[in-house]
Amino acid sequence: MKTKTNLWRESSSVTVAAPPLAEDAAVDLAVIGGGYTGLSAALHAAALGAKVAVFEAESFGHGGSGRNVGLVNAGLWLPPEDVVRQMGEVAGRRLMAALAKGPATVWDIVAREGIDCEATPNGTLHLAHAPAGRADLAERFRQGKAMGWPVELLDRAETVRRTGSSAFHAALFDPRAGTIQPLSYARGLAIAAVAKGARLYEKSAVSHARHDGDCWRLVVNGHAVRAKHLLLATNAYFGGVDLGFRPEIVAVSYFQFATRPMPAPLRDTILAGGEGCWDTAMVMSSFRVDRAGRMILGAIGNLEGPGGALHAAWARRKLAQVYPQLAGLAFEHGWRGRIAMTSDHIPKIVAFGPDALACFGYSGRGICPGTVFGRDAALALLEGKPDALPVAPVAAHREAFVTAREAYYEAGAALTHAVMAR
Repeated sequence: MKTKTNLWRESSSVTVAAPPLAEDAAVDLAVIGGGYTGLSAALHAAALGAKVAVFEAESFGHGGSGRNVGLVNAGLWLPPEDVVRQMGEVAGRRLMAALAKGPATVWDIVAREGIDCEATPNGTLHLAHAPAGRADLAERFRQGKAMGWPVELLDRAETVRRTGSSAFHAALFDPRAGTIQPLSYARGLAIAAVAKGARLYEKSAVSHARHDGDCWRLVVNGHAVRAKHLLLATNAYFGGVDLGFRPEIVAVSYFQFATRPMPAPLRDTILAGGEGCWDTAMVMSSFRVDRAGRMILGAIGNLEGPGGALHAAWARRKLAQVYPQLAGLAFEHGWRGRIAMTSDHIPKIVAFGPDALACFGYSGRGICPGTVFGRDAALALLEGKPDALPVAPVAAHREAFVTAREAYYEAGAALTHAVMAR
C-alpha cells in the first residue's frame, strides 16, 4: 500500500499550472488561498470584470480541497432546528437556504465550465450505523421535510439494496447531493477563473498584509501587491500570514483509504447507484466509490500521527465488516486532511479590516459552502452588498481551548478505532 499517496492527485484528469508571483501588482481583489473558497471567489469576481489575483502558497487544491471526501452535500452537518436554535430564525433560515442550493450551484458550474471532475449528481445516503441511528435519521427526515427538502427515509431493505451491505439499518437519501473528484473540481475552478481573466499564482506565500488607509498592501514572494479588497480563504490551512488577524478554528484530521478498483461483479452490487455515504456514528465513517470503481473509506483521525497505525488497522477491519466481499481487496492509497471546526459547527465570515473578509469553519462540508461563500464574499466586497452573504460578518471569532480540543478529537478517534470493528 502506498500509505502516503493521495488518490486524488494520482487520478485527477485536470492539470493547472500557474507561475509564482515575480513582480509588483495592483488588483481590485486579492485572494489568499487556492481552494474552493478562493477559487470560487476568483471565478465570480473575474466574471464581473474585476482584476483579481489568487495567491496560493503551495499548489491549487493543496489543502482540504484536494484531500476532501468529495461529497457534494446540501446544508450543514447540524439538523435545521439546531441551526435555527443557535442562529435565530431569520439568520438560520438564510444560511440554510443558501446552502440548500449549494449542490445545484456546483453542478451548474461543472456543466457551464466543462470541468471533468467525475461529477455524479446521484444523491447521498446518511446511514444508520446501529438501530439507534434510525431515530436520528427519522428526526432529520422530519426536520428536512418541514424545510421543504426532497429527502427520503429508506428502510433497511432499501438501504441494503443501495449500499450492497447489510451493516446499516436505515438511510436518509438526499437527491440534491452527490460526489465529485474533489481535486479535479478545485483545479477546474482555477482554469475557469483564468479563462475569465483572473491571475493565479502558485508557490506565492503572502508574508505580510496591512491596510494603509487607502488600500491593502501585501508582500508576496518579496513583491508588493496593492488591492482594494482582500479575501482570506485558507480555512484549516492558514499558514501564519502576518495580517493582524488569525482565523480561530479547531483543526480535526480526517483520513481516507482507497482500494484498488473492485472487480466488475462486485462493482455492480456495491453502491451501484453512485451515492456517497457517511454514517451516524459519533466517530463518523464515510464510504464512496470513484469512477474507476475504487472503494474509498474515511474517518476522523490523523493517519500521520502517533495513532496512525490504529487508524490503518481499523480501516482494514471496518472494510471487512461493512463489505465482507471486499475483505481481501488491498488498499492502494492512504492520505489525510484537516477540517476546520467551530464550536457551534456554523461557518464564519469575519470582517477583519476595511474591505476585507475571512471565510472559514465549514466543519467538514467544504465543497458547497466553499463554493457558495467564495462567490458571495467576492460579490459582497466588490459590489458593497454584505446582505448577500450567507451569514452576517462579525468583527471577531474566538475559539477556546483549541489545542486541548484538537487533542481530544484525535485521542477519541484513536481510542474508538482501537476497539471498534473487531
